[in-house]
Amino acid sequence: MTALWTRLFGSDLPVIGAPMAGGGSTPALVSAVTDAGGFAFLAAGYQSPETLAARMTELRRTGTPFGVNVFVPGTDRISEPEFRRYARELAPEGEPYGLDLANAPLVEDDDHWRDKLDLLLADPVPVVSFTFGLPELPTVRALRRAGSRVLATVTTLAEARAARDLGVDGLVAQSTEAGGHSGTHDPGRPMPPTTVERLLDEFGPATGLPVVVAGGVDGPERVRRLVAAGAAGVLVGTLLLRTDESGASRPHRDALADPAGTGTVLTRVFTGRPARALRNGLVDRHQTSAPLGYPAIHHLTRELRAAAVRADEPDLVHLWAGTGYRNARTGPAADVVAALTATM
Repeated sequence: MTALWTRLFGSDLPVIGAPMAGGGSTPALVSAVTDAGGFAFLAAGYQSPETLAARMTELRRTGTPFGVNVFVPGTDRISEPEFRRYARELAPEGEPYGLDLANAPLVEDDDHWRDKLDLLLADPVPVVSFTFGLPELPTVRALRRAGSRVLATVTTLAEARAARDLGVDGLVAQSTEAGGHSGTHDPGRPMPPTTVERLLDEFGPATGLPVVVAGGVDGPERVRRLVAAGAAGVLVGTLLLRTDESGASRPHRDALADPAGTGTVLTRVFTGRPARALRNGLVDRHQTSAPLGYPAIHHLTRELRAAAVRADEPDLVHLWAGTGYRNARTGPAADVVAALTATM
């Protein structure tokens, strides 16, 4: 019988390269994971439509099949007084870099939502996944008519059932162990700890859909267990961040390997939306006061984080990492894929 991941992604192996917005995902990384027998996603988040189109063209020249992940625009907006409070709080962090964060503008946007959908309808890819919410029904139908399978990132049973009712082809079940942004549809809700094993047990039987799991993958034994439990694929992100083909910054790569690190934490400090990152100074100083407010807080801190990367100062960088980060290794991404599937 054909494996679930082969039917869903056309891949030989269940390892799926996660879309890592903000630099981690590159065409070279997508190609490396796919060439090794897996499948991988480009991250459309934070990319202009023109940059996304160029990256898609680059991959098509190599004949590499790939997916694209898109951020669904939220409806929550931060108030001007709350934004200004946090901007003033962060102001001393930006002063050494010549940044006037206290007077930064409040910027809201939809991450070029419509333009990216138009691109994916005009130039279809095998799989399109959505994060932060669900697209509208006509969007799902249009993408499927164009030849794309549609996946939705979900974090609760209610989200999984809503995605099923929308007619998606599969689910990406993301636990709180995952690095980077939580795909929760309600960033203001409490986030009790979850594991991918529990989500797989719940979401599959409740929806009848294939379930790709994401979060906390730390090595081949966990991949083997998840596949044996029925996962349609295992999304891997953090374990690829130090590979040769990754676009992660030098401070990010080094922090993942730093034995003095104190672990990961869910935080809103960097973007105004819950995300798992390595603890650093910015987290420790502002964890209790950071407001909800994506993408306005993302835009507020973007230049600060970029300046810190240029200065090789990890204390101010968004060091996205899942709970299995200590097992991230250097070398070719193909070696990571081979190691994760060695026991299968």
